Amino acid sequence: MYRRYPIGYHENVEAATLIRRVREEQGLSLRDLAARAGTSHSALAAYEAGRKVPTVDTLDRIVRAAGFELTAQLEPAMGGVDRAARGRELIEVLELAAMFPARVSPTLDAPMFGSVFEHALAPVG
Repeated sequence: MYRRYPIGYHENVEAATLIRRVREEQGLSLRDLAARAGTSHSALAAYEAGRKVPTVDTLDRIVRAAGFELTAQLEPAMGGVDRAARGRELIEVLELAAMFPARVSPTLDAPMFGSVFEHALAPVG
């Protein structure tokens, strides 16, 4: 089976754009970043131009050499993939919240902003 991207990449990862961005944000030349990352100038130039795709480990090393961290975030979908289940879950939460009495007060029982601060700065004596 032919893979367009190395294992560990998702097709939306643009290594070339990412490398160029971190290099430019740090004001580094290709040669400076290549030296920091322990790779050749020509390899880094090929990665930036998109002629070569670095492995995930190589991309991580280059990004770290520029002073950044390569991260990926996966977050669980609320209620799974079933959207109807998510809606039912929301209804259940709202129904549960409605079971608790609401405590509504016509006034706010807190000091006015600044009144405590002004009292603390008032001259003593």
